[in-house]
Amino acid sequence: MLRDRVQEAVDVLRANDRGGYTVPTQGLYPFQWLWDSGFVALGWAVLEEKRAFDELETLFRGQWENGFLPHIVFHRDDPGYFPGPEVWGTGREPRSSGITQPPFLAPVVLHLVRASGEKGLAWARKLYPRLLALHRFLHLHRDSEGTGLVAVLHPWETGMDNSPAWDLPLKRVPRHPLPSEARRDTKHVPPEERPQLKDYERYLYLVSLFRRLGYDPGFCYRESPFRVVDVGFNALLLFADEALAELAQLLGENPSEPRGWWQKGLSALEALWEEEAGLYRSLDLCSGRRIPRDTSAGFLPLLLPLPRPRVERLMATFRAWMGEARYLFPSVLPSAPYFEAKRYWRGPVWAPVNWLLAWGLVRHGFPKEAARLREDFLALVERSGFREYYHPLTGEGLGGQGFSWTAALYLAWARGQSSPPVGPSA
Repeated sequence: MLRDRVQEAVDVLRANDRGGYTVPTQGLYPFQWLWDSGFVALGWAVLEEKRAFDELETLFRGQWENGFLPHIVFHRDDPGYFPGPEVWGTGREPRSSGITQPPFLAPVVLHLVRASGEKGLAWARKLYPRLLALHRFLHLHRDSEGTGLVAVLHPWETGMDNSPAWDLPLKRVPRHPLPSEARRDTKHVPPEERPQLKDYERYLYLVSLFRRLGYDPGFCYRESPFRVVDVGFNALLLFADEALAELAQLLGENPSEPRGWWQKGLSALEALWEEEAGLYRSLDLCSGRRIPRDTSAGFLPLLLPLPRPRVERLMATFRAWMGEARYLFPSVLPSAPYFEAKRYWRGPVWAPVNWLLAWGLVRHGFPKEAARLREDFLALVERSGFREYYHPLTGEGLGGQGFSWTAALYLAWARGQSSPPVGPSA
């Protein structure tokens, strides 16, 4: 069965390949997404190293002059997707959205370099200045007060679009009237597995606001009614800062700038720790308070070199979550009042979260827990195929089918190492 699934995973990637970039799935997501591309590159690397680097090079064609990297690059027309390039109106070529996503790219490039040696260094040399520009943009324009932590201005920037953590901040955001028929996602996926219309109307209000502001980073930062220090985004950015510093050394570049961001951010991350809950929580910059919602993002700081007592406390919470789900790792604790087993980021299991958490667990010396995440993910694929996400209690496949990052990570885990490598500095 494993051999059959490996071939199916290859078939999924090839079916979703558009020549230099990979769509997440056919129909539902017909363009190139930022953080999807990082995970997809890990799968392509199992098949063809150059194709993995091509994925990232194609993504960076959409980078703006100021270093900003949009979360969608519209390489081709496709009227079946909403909101498309005409809604964003960024005036860029290639056309793109006007918000970003978690910058999980430098760790991927570092991982590819380690696997491919001198060839990888040559390819990475082309990507390094673009990665550095992206990180500079985020640390400059999304941390205007120099705290060490950056803000997101739209729930889509977190990658965890309708997480319960955004319920309270979103209440400040007006609703942009949107007829239900405008949504194309529910033509591909049952409505109970997608964000609700009221959420989409707020998402679209923010898009319309940023468009009116001309996507000026300063204006958007000051005017957005949704301004949150997302723990997941920041953990991934700091992990990427660390990888970028390591890449700089390998390439003979000066690592002091990314290392400085990393060191400052590690100290600042303490502002997101919630001792009573035993995990990290996001911070609402508009209210100045941590958001009282516990999600899988609160464990992503395990990617970083945390103090041992903090790791032990976090692992106690992690094990409590393990006891509530048949399949790991749920995006929300099943006993939480805001848990919804089928609805997007409000309960289901996601392959990238399992991969990232396993990476962090191995780094801190918890190989058994990391192995459980891998085993559960492989079991979900064996049971339900390459789905976008999965029911944490039954294992039912949910969301899009033939999903690229699920197939890519299956390849990486089934054919590659039994667990991810330990930290960028390993």
